[in-house]
Amino acid sequence: MWFLFGLLAITATGANLLLYATGKDYRLAMALGLSFTALTIVADYNIVASWVRAEDWSALADVVPIMATALWVLTIVSILLNILPILLEWKRKNG
Repeated sequence: MWFLFGLLAITATGANLLLYATGKDYRLAMALGLSFTALTIVADYNIVASWVRAEDWSALADVVPIMATALWVLTIVSILLNILPILLEWKRKNG
């Protein structure tokens, strides 16, 4: 499930940037990109919870440290890419 949400987040973010570049309303795509990013994180957390319930400590030890770093980086990138049109509009109006 996390993979599907991740692909949808990437697609919505791409649509957000494409809509902005073509001068169309991008706000729905931005909201979808951020929402699917949040759903990806929750789905990943659900996987970790299932490993805890199963007491699969080796899976936790192997995957969680790398996954935590990846989720931080990818979430920050998603936020920045999705708000980029807003920042560019703000800069154009004030700069």
